[in-house]
Amino acid sequence: MRLLHTMLRVTDLQKSIAFYTDMLDMKLLRSTDFPDGKFTLAFLGYGEESDSTVLELTHNWETDHYDMGNAYGHIAIEVDDVYAACDKIKALGGEVVREAGPMMHGSTILAFVRDPDGYMIELLGTDRSER
Repeated sequence: MRLLHTMLRVTDLQKSIAFYTDMLDMKLLRSTDFPDGKFTLAFLGYGEESDSTVLELTHNWETDHYDMGNAYGHIAIEVDDVYAACDKIKALGGEVVREAGPMMHGSTILAFVRDPDGYMIELLGTDRSER
């Protein structure tokens, strides 16, 4: 068994694809329209679906709003340099909601950013010895 993907519903597929590819350096692996169902699925990731867990973005064509709810937490992404990643995201117009720095009760460097639909993304430095 293995984890295949995590799915997020998005309201503006192109804006979301740009966020994950331009700001978080993912690759768009495939995108498929389903006209009869009026939705599009786009799969993004850092490796091929055959051997990596990926992110599925679902765009329902006739939906322009989702309620976030209070059960969702975040997606965690490992980056080489959390400070540099935050600088890049801000330079490209992204929203950093928790600046890069050590976690409150430890030394792991982390930050939080928000995607175009409000989903939280945790950026973690490659040295995560305390996790």
